[in-house]
Amino acid sequence: MSFTAQEVMELRKITGAGMMDCKKALNETNGDKDAAIKYLREKGISKAAQKAERTTREGRVYSYIHSNDKVGVLLELNCESDFVARNEIFEQLCKDIAMHIAASSPMAIDEDGLDQEKIKEEAEIYRNKALNDGKPEKIVDRIVEGQVDKYKKQNCLLHQEFVKDPDKTIKDIITDAVMTLGENIQVARFVRFSLGE
Repeated sequence: MSFTAQEVMELRKITGAGMMDCKKALNETNGDKDAAIKYLREKGISKAAQKAERTTREGRVYSYIHSNDKVGVLLELNCESDFVARNEIFEQLCKDIAMHIAASSPMAIDEDGLDQEKIKEEAEIYRNKALNDGKPEKIVDRIVEGQVDKYKKQNCLLHQEFVKDPDKTIKDIITDAVMTLGENIQVARFVRFSLGE
């Protein structure tokens, strides 16, 4: 599969890997950006991956109230140093993530935070729907697996498409900030308040 020079540059920006490494990763993964990032991480090439292991004890608690005064978010975003926590880029990242949470109402930061009972319930609904739609028994498991994966991506903050740029996920914009600021950045927790809920 072919890919553009722009895609190579974007992968380089996200991972901090060299041009040739990025080209090779895209070749190995048929142009799939997410798979290429994973490939580079597994090979130990991605600088963002190296930073992800570092401890984050600084950061800030950021509050966002939507203009209608009916939705608010408290977000704890962590980094490695107080210097970065006071940086304008870090502050903008806090704002962007908090605004996204207000708009998209994720249930958890990642898959580990999702209610496993709720996932089982959803899987059962998808299974029954597939069977009721007359899908062959042998493909029902694949359909259910695909629907459960979709459910996880829709409800996990890090996997959601960023409301201001649907070509990127929240994980992507955090990775961009990690590469720009040179520190590990992690979403520690968040709470979304909606009037009447």
